[in-house]
Amino acid sequence: MTKWSHAGSPLFSSSRQGLTLSGGRLSFHSVSVLFPPELVVGASAFLGAIVGSFLNVCIYRLPRGQSVCRPARSFCPGCRKTIPWWENIPLVSWVWLRGRCSNCGVSISPRYFLVELLTALLFAGVAACADPSHLWLMVPQWVFVAILLVATFVDLEHLIIPDEITWGGVVAGLVFSFGLPELHGVSGRAEGFAAALLGAFAGYGLLWGVVEGGRLLFGRKKISYAPPVEVVWTRNGEEAVLSVGEEEMVWGEFFFRGTERLQMKVMRSEVDGLALGPGEFQWGLNEVRMEGRVFDLNQVHQIRLGAEWIVFPREAMGFGDVKFLAAIGAFLGWKAVLFTVVAASTLGAIVGMLLLILRKHRSVIPFGPYLALGAFLWMAAGPLLVDAYWRWVGFAMAR
Repeated sequence: MTKWSHAGSPLFSSSRQGLTLSGGRLSFHSVSVLFPPELVVGASAFLGAIVGSFLNVCIYRLPRGQSVCRPARSFCPGCRKTIPWWENIPLVSWVWLRGRCSNCGVSISPRYFLVELLTALLFAGVAACADPSHLWLMVPQWVFVAILLVATFVDLEHLIIPDEITWGGVVAGLVFSFGLPELHGVSGRAEGFAAALLGAFAGYGLLWGVVEGGRLLFGRKKISYAPPVEVVWTRNGEEAVLSVGEEEMVWGEFFFRGTERLQMKVMRSEVDGLALGPGEFQWGLNEVRMEGRVFDLNQVHQIRLGAEWIVFPREAMGFGDVKFLAAIGAFLGWKAVLFTVVAASTLGAIVGMLLLILRKHRSVIPFGPYLALGAFLWMAAGPLLVDAYWRWVGFAMAR
């Protein structure tokens, strides 16, 4: 029977062993006298709230292709006015302003308060439960928590996970694992780097296989309509919406990779009031081709069609999830990758069933948040849960 043990240092640990004084280095007991645990936890929560404010900047700007450094000061998404420092105090300002901009009165999403609160709580949790003999591991754990939070909230809102988070997370995991090999429960730098590299390859390879297999099995879906269905493509600011009959879909949901194609045979067509007649439409993310003519969708406001059939591209999941799991593997190792996928799939299935029961259906359900939850679960109690599972399997087989 296989018994798993955690290869790295868990986020939440009950260990409270003190450091020994060696080579003139300051012991943990001495540090705890100077800085009581309560003060360390409180300071970590304070730091987390500040970091959470920056994470909100990342969540807003990264999916829009904006710099997280310029402008340096936060601004209202409604009126674009620079927010003064006294209105940008983490947690406090959102409550004080009742979730509204003081200049234009536009509503500020509760997500800003939630991200700051979650970051503060998780940073405090890292400090409260850190292994005293590995206090320096709080730094990569804090970075990893930040990566998981940004990926979760961006994916929930935009159905993407930016490369700055995924590939950036892989690089950060490799660097931290080389500098702090204790992150993977080893002492040598080469061993730590190898463990992170194996975890990254395991994470990428596992979901890459799922994506490619899903594309081969379910990559395209053709739907015929009799009589022709009314299709309307409409740009709404930075986003676009495709309406097929009474069903409305976000345009970006069809283009996980950006190279997919959506095909239509139409009986009539109209582009911004220009009648084009019947023919076949070949849609890309940013352009549409019709009988030799090419239209830049960034310059088009509305397209109206009467479609006989539509071929929809379909993916099992986006490649952002593949790269995200690689980042998780770089920080936590290959065993955590397997656990994360199983936990994320289980949680996703449960939530999906609940949404069906409640009749709240989305054409695409983001998988990134479930991967993040699976990673959090591994850090909190993954090895214990795996051991409990194998004990249950052994008990069940023995009956």
